Amino acid sequence: MLGKVALEEAYELPAKADSSAEQAALYIAPHDLARYLRQIKSITDERIQVSDENGIGYTVVSMTVPGIQGITDQGQAEKEATEANDYIHDQIKDHRNKLGAFAALSLHDPKQAGEELRRCVTEFGFHGALLNDFQHAGPDGETFLFYDQPAYDDFWKVCVELDVPVYIHPAAPTGQRFMQLYAQRKYLVGPPLSFANAVSLHLLGIITNGVFDRFPNLKIIVGHLGEHLPFDFWRTNHWLVDVEQPLAHKAGDVICEHDLFHYFRKNIWLTTSGHFSTPTLKYVNDYLGPSRLLFSVDYPYETIENGCGWWDGDAEEIKKALGGEKAYYDVGRENAKKLLKLGPYHQCDA
Repeated sequence: MLGKVALEEAYELPAKADSSAEQAALYIAPHDLARYLRQIKSITDERIQVSDENGIGYTVVSMTVPGIQGITDQGQAEKEATEANDYIHDQIKDHRNKLGAFAALSLHDPKQAGEELRRCVTEFGFHGALLNDFQHAGPDGETFLFYDQPAYDDFWKVCVELDVPVYIHPAAPTGQRFMQLYAQRKYLVGPPLSFANAVSLHLLGIITNGVFDRFPNLKIIVGHLGEHLPFDFWRTNHWLVDVEQPLAHKAGDVICEHDLFHYFRKNIWLTTSGHFSTPTLKYVNDYLGPSRLLFSVDYPYETIENGCGWWDGDAEEIKKALGGEKAYYDVGRENAKKLLKLGPYHQCDA
């Protein structure tokens, strides 16, 4: 399939790429680390070449983990977010038929985050923002700022006004969280478990704390086919509706107004990033339908060759899993066109 859209595709600032090798080693096999360190810095050369060779027509790039969310000092975080957004705009501005970007934001101050997002969308044409889970704050970095609290309504309001999505991406556990949970089980850090646990907590917090009820047109993207959440849909929804909502109402607490499926079918999109499994895709599609699904790779943590090799190589089975050829093209590119309001791009109608 030509003209695919990929939107969980990472970059790092060249000055930081080599120094981040230690963290990258948490997710990249030793024999593959040199490839990753080369490709994470590539914006317009190897990235475009490999995308062209594998039928990706448009790529939305975003700052890799931990990104701005790992910077505990507010002033430094805001400064580096602005610099990163200026940098990536300058890199892609002459390649907008193939490249777009999600803004990097400091979430120390919701109002400032909204202002920077507005600048990136209105001045640079960015497609929204990607946040590497919660914002680390405090002198030791052990204060975790989650965006499911009313204090962040100023930020969500801007997202709705601009009508752009926010991608909630995982980040590795650090500090006491790492020491208490993962130090003795370090090989569960990242895709095996910690990523899904973290983003699942954050997304369910956004749902249960009423963010979507206050902002019913808010759009959130989550990768890796839902960070394990779809595989517990029935049980989670059963407890929310039949137990937690009655308990909350009795206590006078605020909790989500609808069932879990309402939000996943109205406010949330899931990508195939790093999850190249046709049976899994079918399972999620059976619950949510193809309109909530988006193709992505998770480059360069995963390779474009593997992601596209699955999507194109298993095309007939994927079409059956999704319900037909139209759904296959919807997930591969058409849904992203609508969500991101894309104009014409490389091979967009091929």
